[in-house]
Amino acid sequence: MYVGGFSVSHITNRVIENVLIMDKVTVKVLSHSCKMADITDQGVSLVEDLFRRRQPLPSMDALYFIQPSKENVVMFLSDMSGREPLYKKAYVFFSSPIPKELVNHIKCDTSVLPRIGALREMNLEYFPIDNQAFITDHERALEELYGENAEKSRNFDTCLNTMAKRIATVFASLKEFPCVRYRSAKVSDPSLTTFRDSIPEKLATAIWDTVVKYKSIPNFPQTETCELLILDRSVDQIAPVIHEWTYDAMCHDLLQMDGNKYVVEVPSKTGGESEKKEALLEDHDPVWLELRHSHIADASERLHDKMTNLMSKNKAAQMQQNRDGELSTRDLQKVVQALPQFNEQRDRLSLHVEIAGRINQVIRDDGLRDLGQLEQDLVFGDAGAKEVINFLRTNQDATPENKLRLLMIYSSVYPEKFEA
Repeated sequence: MYVGGFSVSHITNRVIENVLIMDKVTVKVLSHSCKMADITDQGVSLVEDLFRRRQPLPSMDALYFIQPSKENVVMFLSDMSGREPLYKKAYVFFSSPIPKELVNHIKCDTSVLPRIGALREMNLEYFPIDNQAFITDHERALEELYGENAEKSRNFDTCLNTMAKRIATVFASLKEFPCVRYRSAKVSDPSLTTFRDSIPEKLATAIWDTVVKYKSIPNFPQTETCELLILDRSVDQIAPVIHEWTYDAMCHDLLQMDGNKYVVEVPSKTGGESEKKEALLEDHDPVWLELRHSHIADASERLHDKMTNLMSKNKAAQMQQNRDGELSTRDLQKVVQALPQFNEQRDRLSLHVEIAGRINQVIRDDGLRDLGQLEQDLVFGDAGAKEVINFLRTNQDATPENKLRLLMIYSSVYPEKFEA
């Protein structure tokens, strides 16, 4: 298994079983990156929480994947120090660069040093949400960076520095050295620049200061290889509120999803009430990968064609549609061979057909086609206050949220209308 550019298989292949120990942050990092089966395939038989009381396993090696914090280092040392350590050997991987004072703290415990098999910086402290995007997991960043009196709060520095550190680990993993660019304050007189105007620069500086230190990593570029653009929502104020009509966007906008989890009702095999089952919309799903960025109308049409094609060409489907037909032994063998693959494909397509159906139902119930057209007309300058007023007057059953979103788009397109 390769994580952050480093293979742990050379460790796990040497022993039969290992214990993987993580903190609350690194467990989220790993859960965003791989599945439990991927971990067990590498020889990990037990996953533990660093801060929970654990059973001693002196015959097993331990893999520590933790943040380089003082609390974590203290817990690690307490596990491996003394006459009876919890584990035989410890392989420690830090999610981001470890401060020198913590390294010295580890070196001071002479009873632990012989029991450390590896001590490395993984530089893996970001959270992939798909194969092209990641987050730094700062749900309160808007409040902590831009809130009232944020500049006087200790949370500001903590949030900014952690965010910078996590972004920097992305480039360490990719072995890319970025040229960091940001939008400077537009005010011509520096004395009029506010604290909030300087936040992009502060974040850019923090990222650069961290990435520069990675030049000591073997095979890390010594010159800039890419560009990092730091932008905020003020660059495009309309995108968060306008209705986006691609399949992925509408799933998250119109359906009650928890992250990438969609709850589907499955008919009970015993004939009772239907059961609720969670389905994950992720990169492992080829249908999701193919359709997620398609317009909902195109996605719905392609799903219909896929289902029709599956039912017409698959042997198992033909048998189910024509149960009275006589089948030869050879035909029956082909059906049996095709059945598992058919069931998997059918279930996957059925899931997306249901999702697309629910989205189209919400579009009809909420009158989103007319609203979406007006939103587009506003953005392109083909509509104004007259059209907005007429829509609100003739569509009084529109939801409060959709009315608010429409007015927010109008205010972004025509800000001068709201100036005193």
